Amino acid sequence: VNAHLQKSATAGLQITTRFWLCICPSGAGGWSPLTSDTHQWLEVDLGERLQVTAVSTQGRYGSSDWLTVYLLMFSDTGHNWRQYRQEDSVRVFPGNSNADSVVLHKLQHAVIARYIRIVPLDWNPSGRIGLRLETYGCPYASDVVGFDGSSSLLYSLSPWWKPATTDSISLKFKTLRNSGVLLHMEGQSENSLSLQLHGGKLLLLLQKGALPASPDGRYQVSLGSLLDDQYWHHVTMERRGARLDLTVDNSATKKILNNFSTTQMSVGATHAFGSQWSAGSYGGFNGCLENLSYNGMNLIDLAKRKVPQVTVKGNVTFSCAEPVFVAVTFNGPKSFLSLPGPTESHLIGTSIRLQFRTWNEAGLLLTFNLPMHSGAVWLYLSNDFVGSVYFLCMTSGSALNDGQWHSVALNSRKGRLTVTADEDEGGYAHARPPFLIVTGSQLFFGGCPVEGNLQECENPFSRFQGCMRLLAVDRQSVDLIKVQQRLMGNYSDLQTDTCGIIDRCSRSRCEHGGHCSQSWSNFHCNCTNTGYSGATCHSSIYEQSCEAYKHRGRNSGYYFIDMDGSGPIRPQLLYCNMTEDKTWTVVEHNNTEPTKVRPQPGTNQLAVHFEYASEAEQLAAIISQSEHCEQELIYHCRRSRIFNSPDGPPFSWWVGGPNGGQVQTYWGGAPQGSRQCSCGLQQNCVDPKHQCNCDADRNEWASDSGFLTHKETLPVRSLVLGDVHRPGSESIYRLGPLQCHGDKNIWNAAFFDKETSYLHFPTFHGELSADISFLFKTTSFSGVFLENLGIKDFIRIELSSPLEVLFSFDVGNGPLEVRAKSSVPLNDNRWHRVRAERNIKEALLRLDELPAATQEAPSDGHIHLQLNSQLFIGGTASRQKGFRGCIRSLQLNGVTLDLEARAKVTPGVQAGCPGYCSSYGALCQNWGRCVEGTRSFSCDCGPSAYSGAFCEREVSAIFKSGTSLSYSLHSSSILSDGTLRGENVSLSFRTNQSPALLLYVGSYQREYLALLLNKNGNNSINAEILRSKVRNLANGHLHAVTINRWADTVFVQVDENDGEDFTLTSDAEFNAIRSLVLGRILDSTLDPELAQLGSLGFTGCLSSVLFNTISPLKAALLHPNTSSVAVIGPLTRSVCGSTAANLSFCNCKSGTDCSVFAGLISSVIFVGVSALAITTRIIYRRKEANHSRAVNVVKCGGSSAPALNGSRNSLSDNQKDQMRGERCLIAVLQTQSGSRRTI
Repeated sequence: VNAHLQKSATAGLQITTRFWLCICPSGAGGWSPLTSDTHQWLEVDLGERLQVTAVSTQGRYGSSDWLTVYLLMFSDTGHNWRQYRQEDSVRVFPGNSNADSVVLHKLQHAVIARYIRIVPLDWNPSGRIGLRLETYGCPYASDVVGFDGSSSLLYSLSPWWKPATTDSISLKFKTLRNSGVLLHMEGQSENSLSLQLHGGKLLLLLQKGALPASPDGRYQVSLGSLLDDQYWHHVTMERRGARLDLTVDNSATKKILNNFSTTQMSVGATHAFGSQWSAGSYGGFNGCLENLSYNGMNLIDLAKRKVPQVTVKGNVTFSCAEPVFVAVTFNGPKSFLSLPGPTESHLIGTSIRLQFRTWNEAGLLLTFNLPMHSGAVWLYLSNDFVGSVYFLCMTSGSALNDGQWHSVALNSRKGRLTVTADEDEGGYAHARPPFLIVTGSQLFFGGCPVEGNLQECENPFSRFQGCMRLLAVDRQSVDLIKVQQRLMGNYSDLQTDTCGIIDRCSRSRCEHGGHCSQSWSNFHCNCTNTGYSGATCHSSIYEQSCEAYKHRGRNSGYYFIDMDGSGPIRPQLLYCNMTEDKTWTVVEHNNTEPTKVRPQPGTNQLAVHFEYASEAEQLAAIISQSEHCEQELIYHCRRSRIFNSPDGPPFSWWVGGPNGGQVQTYWGGAPQGSRQCSCGLQQNCVDPKHQCNCDADRNEWASDSGFLTHKETLPVRSLVLGDVHRPGSESIYRLGPLQCHGDKNIWNAAFFDKETSYLHFPTFHGELSADISFLFKTTSFSGVFLENLGIKDFIRIELSSPLEVLFSFDVGNGPLEVRAKSSVPLNDNRWHRVRAERNIKEALLRLDELPAATQEAPSDGHIHLQLNSQLFIGGTASRQKGFRGCIRSLQLNGVTLDLEARAKVTPGVQAGCPGYCSSYGALCQNWGRCVEGTRSFSCDCGPSAYSGAFCEREVSAIFKSGTSLSYSLHSSSILSDGTLRGENVSLSFRTNQSPALLLYVGSYQREYLALLLNKNGNNSINAEILRSKVRNLANGHLHAVTINRWADTVFVQVDENDGEDFTLTSDAEFNAIRSLVLGRILDSTLDPELAQLGSLGFTGCLSSVLFNTISPLKAALLHPNTSSVAVIGPLTRSVCGSTAANLSFCNCKSGTDCSVFAGLISSVIFVGVSALAITTRIIYRRKEANHSRAVNVVKCGGSSAPALNGSRNSLSDNQKDQMRGERCLIAVLQTQSGSRRTI
């Protein structure tokens, strides 16, 4: 799904998808972490902030893994997670009771977020955590503005103000500060109204006249709580006459106002205009506002447009900068966090600091042992005070359980012990212990472990419940993300990252927005949610094209595409349409639906602008990298002309191309600049005097449509439609998405046929970060892929042996080597992928999909790679140890080198390198054939019953009782002329019907093969019947059947059950096949019982039907105009599902009930050419009218089953006893000569 998925540390799933999101890979499977506990979670990146309205869940397919209870969390940033709340409490969502049923929860109030996280609380006790997830929602529009505490926006509302009885203000805000002025409004007679944050609550203050002499002149209303949590909070204020309604999130209040009207407004200000009003101790607002509206006016948009009535003061930004902290939440009685104590010698004392927020009056914040004095220190919260105990008691602070963030510090220096609570407010307590306080080896926060070495931690107080952040030991901050990943310390029952994280790096070398955190001796780049990876967030985690995803075996879907890899262009979420012959990259815009033209009054033109999901540089990269791009332009018209005449000014035109585009005066399907439509080029316009159908100016509807294919004019950015305002003028336009196929980079290749041959390019510049990737194939034992030299520095990648690739370089600290070894030979003439990266922290080399080999860079020394020679590809400057073979898709820091262009002018090197099926042929599934192309390969699905880029997509259809699909073979075809000594039949079906006909194959000589589901063994057809052990197939599950016959040997397999072998005794040649029929049979010449069954038709789903090389479903659904196909009744393409597992087996014996559920179909009969499973019968016989047959009845568990009498092969009493039971498998043979045999 590139929404983007992330999981807890023990899971193994990362995918990308867009809204709506369905996490159900290939219709099966699901998420299931390696460990099932409450530390697991599944995170979904929706790509942008969206309005989520519902979620639904299923268990993991085909398993006993499902969630029974879970929490829903959401976030804008991937940090600072918030639990979904309903009616002022955390909503716990009931999950599933099995793996297949869907449980849908419509959210009582929609969630606006970019990130969604599912946290399992409980799951099936007989299984594990398992999840398939779907989310639903809508787009969300946003305008934001940011303030720094001293900046503001001032509005003079008088130009727009009209006396009215109603006023309304709406906004959202988020902040980490618990105080500040959001909004101040002034009216006549020096009346004023303000919204201010104080203590995390929102205050409404109304002042009448000048500064009041008594408190009665100032009204105050308080709403909300914990509004400084860095989440968006919604505020609305509406005045209707004298009543003012104020709402904060779900809390509301009313206030009575008298004669208040607004003339001026300040946002985020400490002083407004020139009045005497002051924000006092509240200060200015530090945070973000979103969608600020006054009486329907978008005030943020006015400020962006710099209208004269808006004054900007200070550093106002039209974006939302969100500082990030990491917090941990202590949930219950088992919660604790332990960290290692300082490792260095502490002769001068100890310093420990943290921030916390809680509602509890008591709880242990911190404890550690005193190793030199057999004692302990406890820092705990009690009765609204922070206390420290070792052999004396100290108290500091007050009202610390109010839910606000409070800071606590414990310092021991020079014989003085100090406990500080909220330093800015002066909460100090001092003592002079007789010895120096030095910590032990472990620090415990929040509580002690339930198990383990209890001597290291004792807690005589209650455990802490709340949130902590900004822990620091000896002035070194603790990385709580490392704690969550079990890289340091230990913990239990914690929720991490519910309050954010702070950037501790003073300078960052992390690229692409990577987050820098500081350790004792180095820095670390956290690349989460950047789309990049590596020590410095240099390398993209996404492929550079849809073509690249296809050749990793991916199917159609949304994927994040990073067009330039490690370059500056950001990844983008695009749809990749993997067809059998091409791979399309689809870029949507904001108006792809047919739109009726409605011109503005007084104008004769309509200008339409198109906004694309990709940015300008992303669009340019897509078009440049693709071999072909197109965009369909459709225009339906009635008395609405396009060009009018070849010489006069056109009525309509469009603008397309890079950098804002240029005016284009041609229509889809015509040459650039021709002032034609496609009909003009083809000379078939409705009026030969004009070059477009619409220019005929007729009262009848006409159409001019076609594809715009000139890449330099794409994408279409705007469309101007004229001649649309005359009486009778009507028109409809539609501009399709931009679609491109063919990756010019991934197949750009060169073949080096001599060790002395090479290509050279300009010097490679990668001073601080360098990444090199390519694919190669060879039969040589060694050779240099790439080399670039400097005065002393160099970089080189080579095949050092058939099993090893070597990456070496020198930046002035001496040569450094990284070796990647393979367990299989690399000179096998198959494509292998190499990726090398070097940055100031490490060097990395990855070969194919093997784990990367890494080498840390020296902590001190040179870091710049300085090169000055040409870059040699396929050889070296010394012309020794050259490479013989193919290199393709060579990229350096995201830039693809054009090997083919250089190879065309270089002796000893050939452009291109065919031979892809040896490496990628395995991608063609289900009997699809790999076909070599000049620059790629494709899968021929002709011999397969499947479709898709890799013949992986099942072709399925829903049949009704009246549906009949007939595939006729012409008399000249091979099958119709020849005699078949063997057949290969495969299909999947799902039904609850019995009896039912699945497949019928008839011949010109009145021979036939029929595959049926039959109930209780009832049969009056005399033929050879084979018996299988499998049953319960008409149970509404999907079942797969494979039947292979050669001569008299038959092999049958149903689902994943063991295959069964049978030997036929009758003549088994199939002559002159006439047709194949699925569903209802309309042939009146059939055997009476078969005709009766055939007239019932089939109700259910059939999938991937294949008879030898004939796939009737593919012909009917994908090529309906084929003359061989005839369909009667409804036939709807669908997806049948997946094969049911865990089918039971049964041998029918006397006194045995072979059915699992009474009343379900569970007998299977195999007749003639092959066998089938329970509820399936195959009949393959030569029908002769001159043979008479007598039929006796054999009882099978009290029901009637057919038997043939009057022959040496009639059933004996012993055989009848063996077949007793309500659902039995019977095999009966009727040969052409009249001999009969029961198996």
